[in-house]
Amino acid sequence: MKSNTRNDIQEDKIAAIGIGAMIVFIALILVAAVAAAVIIQTAEKLQQNAQTTGDDTADNMAGKVLISAGFVANGGAGNDVGNAFTSTEAYMFHVRLAPGSEPAPLDEISFQFFCDDGVVEGFIGDPDGAGAAFTAAGAVAEMDEDEPDANAEDASTGIMNPGTGYVMWIDANDNANAVDCSAAGGDSKVELYIHVGSGGTTFQTLDIGSTDAGSLVI
Repeated sequence: MKSNTRNDIQEDKIAAIGIGAMIVFIALILVAAVAAAVIIQTAEKLQQNAQTTGDDTADNMAGKVLISAGFVANGGAGNDVGNAFTSTEAYMFHVRLAPGSEPAPLDEISFQFFCDDGVVEGFIGDPDGAGAAFTAAGAVAEMDEDEPDANAEDASTGIMNPGTGYVMWIDANDNANAVDCSAAGGDSKVELYIHVGSGGTTFQTLDIGSTDAGSLVI
Protein backbone atom coordinates (compact mmCIF):
# COMPACT_ATOMS: atom_id res chain seq x y z
CA MET A 1 0.00 0.00 0.00
CA LYS A 2 2.80 2.41 0.81
CA SER A 3 4.58 1.81 -2.49
CA ASN A 4 1.40 2.47 -4.43
CA THR A 5 0.83 5.73 -2.58
CA ARG A 6 4.30 6.96 -3.45
CA ASN A 7 3.83 6.11 -7.13
CA ASP A 8 0.49 8.01 -7.22
CA ILE A 9 2.15 11.08 -5.68
CA GLN A 10 4.96 10.99 -8.22
CA GLU A 11 2.50 10.66 -11.08
CA ASP A 12 0.49 13.62 -9.76
CA LYS A 13 3.62 15.79 -9.67
CA ILE A 14 4.44 14.93 -13.27
CA ALA A 15 0.90 15.83 -14.34
CA ALA A 16 1.13 19.17 -12.52
CA ILE A 17 4.40 19.99 -14.27
CA GLY A 18 2.81 19.18 -17.64
CA ILE A 19 -0.17 21.43 -16.98
CA GLY A 20 2.10 24.28 -15.94
CA ALA A 21 4.17 23.93 -19.10
CA MET A 22 0.97 23.94 -21.18
CA ILE A 23 -0.24 27.13 -19.45
CA VAL A 24 3.08 28.83 -20.12
CA PHE A 25 2.98 27.69 -23.75
CA ILE A 26 -0.56 29.01 -24.25
CA ALA A 27 0.43 32.31 -22.61
CA LEU A 28 3.37 32.65 -24.98
CA ILE A 29 1.08 32.01 -27.96
CA LEU A 30 -1.37 34.68 -26.74
CA VAL A 31 1.44 37.21 -26.19
CA ALA A 32 2.85 36.46 -29.65
CA ALA A 33 -0.61 36.87 -31.22
CA VAL A 34 -1.13 40.23 -29.51
CA ALA A 35 2.34 41.40 -30.54
CA ALA A 36 1.74 40.28 -34.13
CA ALA A 37 -1.61 42.13 -34.23
CA VAL A 38 0.04 45.33 -32.94
CA ILE A 39 2.85 45.05 -35.49
CA ILE A 40 0.42 44.41 -38.37
CA GLN A 41 -1.83 47.29 -37.30
CA THR A 42 1.15 49.64 -37.03
CA ALA A 43 2.45 48.57 -40.44
CA GLU A 44 -0.96 49.17 -42.05
CA LYS A 45 -1.25 52.59 -40.44
CA LEU A 46 2.22 53.57 -41.62
CA GLN A 47 1.38 52.36 -45.12
CA GLN A 48 -1.85 54.37 -45.17
CA ASN A 49 -0.07 57.49 -43.90
CA ALA A 50 2.64 57.10 -46.53
CA GLN A 51 0.06 56.62 -49.28
CA THR A 52 -1.94 59.65 -48.12
CA THR A 53 1.19 61.77 -47.96
CA GLY A 54 2.22 60.63 -51.41
CA ASP A 55 -1.21 61.41 -52.87
CA ASP A 56 -1.27 64.85 -51.25
CA THR A 57 2.23 65.60 -52.51
CA ALA A 58 1.31 64.48 -56.03
CA ASP A 59 -1.83 66.63 -55.98
CA ASN A 60 0.07 69.69 -54.79
CA MET A 61 2.96 69.25 -57.20
CA ALA A 62 1.11 67.97 -60.25
CA GLY A 63 -2.26 69.66 -59.92
CA LYS A 64 -1.06 73.23 -60.33
CA VAL A 65 -0.63 75.87 -63.02
CA LEU A 66 2.88 76.61 -64.30
CA ILE A 67 3.45 80.17 -65.51
CA SER A 68 6.17 80.56 -68.15
CA ALA A 69 5.70 84.27 -68.90
CA GLY A 70 3.53 87.22 -67.90
CA PHE A 71 2.82 90.58 -69.53
CA VAL A 72 0.80 93.73 -69.09
CA ALA A 73 -2.23 93.07 -71.29
CA ASN A 74 -3.16 95.39 -74.12
CA GLY A 75 -6.87 95.42 -73.28
CA GLY A 76 -8.06 93.24 -76.13
CA ALA A 77 -7.96 89.45 -76.14
CA GLY A 78 -9.50 89.10 -79.56
CA ASN A 79 -12.94 88.07 -78.31
CA ASP A 80 -15.96 89.56 -76.56
CA VAL A 81 -14.65 88.87 -73.07
CA GLY A 82 -11.11 90.02 -73.79
CA ASN A 83 -12.25 93.19 -75.49
CA ALA A 84 -14.03 94.15 -72.27
CA PHE A 85 -10.63 94.59 -70.60
CA THR A 86 -9.36 98.12 -70.28
CA SER A 87 -5.80 98.54 -71.49
CA THR A 88 -3.14 97.91 -68.77
CA GLU A 89 -5.77 96.81 -66.24
CA ALA A 90 -5.30 93.12 -67.03
CA TYR A 91 -2.40 90.71 -67.14
CA MET A 92 -1.74 88.05 -69.77
CA PHE A 93 0.04 84.84 -68.80
CA HIS A 94 1.39 81.90 -70.82
CA VAL A 95 0.49 78.88 -68.71
CA ARG A 96 0.17 75.13 -68.73
CA LEU A 97 -0.73 72.47 -66.19
CA ALA A 98 2.15 70.80 -64.40
CA PRO A 99 3.21 67.34 -65.67
CA GLY A 100 1.06 64.59 -64.21
CA SER A 101 -1.94 66.86 -63.68
CA GLU A 102 -5.51 65.84 -64.34
CA PRO A 103 -7.71 67.98 -66.63
CA ALA A 104 -8.80 71.07 -64.68
CA PRO A 105 -12.27 72.64 -65.17
CA LEU A 106 -12.03 76.40 -65.44
CA ASP A 107 -14.70 76.97 -62.80
CA GLU A 108 -12.43 75.23 -60.25
CA ILE A 109 -9.47 77.54 -60.92
CA SER A 110 -9.42 80.68 -58.79
CA PHE A 111 -7.01 83.60 -58.53
CA GLN A 112 -5.99 86.19 -55.97
CA PHE A 113 -4.02 89.41 -56.43
CA PHE A 114 -2.52 91.06 -53.33
CA CYS A 115 -1.36 94.66 -53.58
CA ASP A 116 -1.23 97.81 -51.46
CA ASP A 117 -4.76 98.64 -52.57
CA GLY A 118 -6.22 95.37 -51.27
CA VAL A 119 -7.20 92.00 -52.75
CA VAL A 120 -8.71 91.20 -56.15
CA GLU A 121 -10.02 87.67 -56.50
CA GLY A 122 -12.31 85.54 -58.60
CA PHE A 123 -12.58 82.43 -60.78
CA ILE A 124 -10.97 81.94 -64.16
CA GLY A 125 -14.14 80.37 -65.53
CA ASP A 126 -16.30 83.29 -64.40
CA PRO A 127 -15.63 86.31 -66.64
CA ASP A 128 -18.52 88.17 -65.02
CA GLY A 129 -16.97 87.92 -61.56
CA ALA A 130 -14.03 89.95 -60.27
CA GLY A 131 -12.59 89.87 -63.76
CA ALA A 132 -11.10 86.73 -65.29
CA ALA A 133 -11.11 85.30 -68.79
CA PHE A 134 -9.29 83.11 -71.22
CA THR A 135 -8.87 84.19 -74.81
CA ALA A 136 -10.76 82.63 -77.70
CA ALA A 137 -14.53 82.56 -77.30
CA GLY A 138 -14.22 83.71 -73.71
CA ALA A 139 -12.52 80.55 -72.49
CA VAL A 140 -9.13 79.26 -73.60
CA ALA A 141 -6.62 80.04 -76.35
CA GLU A 142 -4.40 77.21 -77.51
CA MET A 143 -0.70 77.86 -78.04
CA ASP A 144 -0.16 74.55 -79.84
CA GLU A 145 0.00 75.28 -83.58
CA ASP A 146 -0.31 71.56 -84.37
CA GLU A 147 -3.84 71.45 -82.92
CA PRO A 148 -5.72 74.41 -84.36
CA ASP A 149 -9.12 72.83 -83.79
CA ALA A 150 -8.52 71.88 -80.16
CA ASN A 151 -9.12 75.46 -79.12
CA ALA A 152 -12.82 75.43 -79.94
CA GLU A 153 -13.28 72.14 -78.11
CA ASP A 154 -11.61 73.41 -74.95
CA ALA A 155 -13.60 76.62 -75.11
CA SER A 156 -16.88 74.71 -75.18
CA THR A 157 -15.96 72.26 -72.44
CA GLY A 158 -14.23 74.82 -70.23
CA ILE A 159 -11.42 72.44 -69.28
CA MET A 160 -7.66 72.91 -69.28
CA ASN A 161 -5.88 69.79 -70.49
CA PRO A 162 -2.36 68.78 -69.39
CA GLY A 163 0.36 68.99 -72.01
CA THR A 164 -1.26 71.97 -73.75
CA GLY A 165 -0.17 75.59 -73.47
CA TYR A 166 -2.74 78.32 -72.87
CA VAL A 167 -2.92 82.09 -72.77
CA MET A 168 -4.66 83.24 -69.59
CA TRP A 169 -6.13 86.73 -69.21
CA ILE A 170 -6.94 88.06 -65.74
CA ASP A 171 -8.37 91.48 -65.01
CA ALA A 172 -6.68 92.84 -61.88
CA ASN A 173 -8.88 95.91 -61.47
CA ASP A 174 -11.97 95.22 -59.40
CA ASN A 175 -14.03 98.30 -60.13
CA ALA A 176 -16.97 97.09 -58.05
CA ASN A 177 -14.89 97.08 -54.86
CA ALA A 178 -12.54 99.90 -55.87
CA VAL A 179 -9.42 97.73 -55.64
CA ASP A 180 -6.81 98.05 -58.39
CA CYS A 181 -3.89 95.58 -58.48
CA SER A 182 -3.21 96.11 -62.18
CA ALA A 183 -0.10 97.68 -63.69
CA ALA A 184 -1.95 100.98 -63.80
CA GLY A 185 -2.56 100.78 -60.05
CA GLY A 186 0.88 102.16 -59.23
CA ASP A 187 2.39 99.18 -57.35
CA SER A 188 5.86 97.98 -58.32
CA LYS A 189 5.17 94.46 -57.03
CA VAL A 190 1.94 92.45 -56.95
CA GLU A 191 1.53 88.96 -55.49
CA LEU A 192 -0.48 86.45 -57.53
CA TYR A 193 -1.94 83.15 -56.34
CA ILE A 194 -3.65 80.67 -58.66
CA HIS A 195 -5.50 77.79 -56.97
CA VAL A 196 -6.56 74.67 -58.86
CA GLY A 197 -9.54 73.14 -57.07
CA SER A 198 -8.30 70.49 -54.66
CA GLY A 199 -4.89 70.52 -56.35
CA GLY A 200 -1.92 72.77 -55.84
CA THR A 201 -1.40 76.51 -55.56
CA THR A 202 0.88 78.61 -57.74
CA PHE A 203 2.52 81.70 -56.24
CA GLN A 204 4.18 84.37 -58.36
CA THR A 205 5.42 87.88 -57.63
CA LEU A 206 4.75 90.27 -60.50
CA ASP A 207 7.50 92.87 -60.99
CA ILE A 208 5.92 95.86 -62.69
CA GLY A 209 8.51 98.11 -64.27
CA SER A 210 6.28 99.70 -66.87
CA THR A 211 2.57 100.17 -67.46
CA ASP A 212 2.97 99.90 -71.22
CA ALA A 213 0.98 97.12 -72.86
CA GLY A 214 3.18 94.10 -73.51
CA SER A 215 5.68 94.91 -70.75
CA LEU A 216 7.06 91.87 -68.94
CA VAL A 217 5.94 91.27 -65.36
CA ILE A 218 7.44 87.78 -65.04
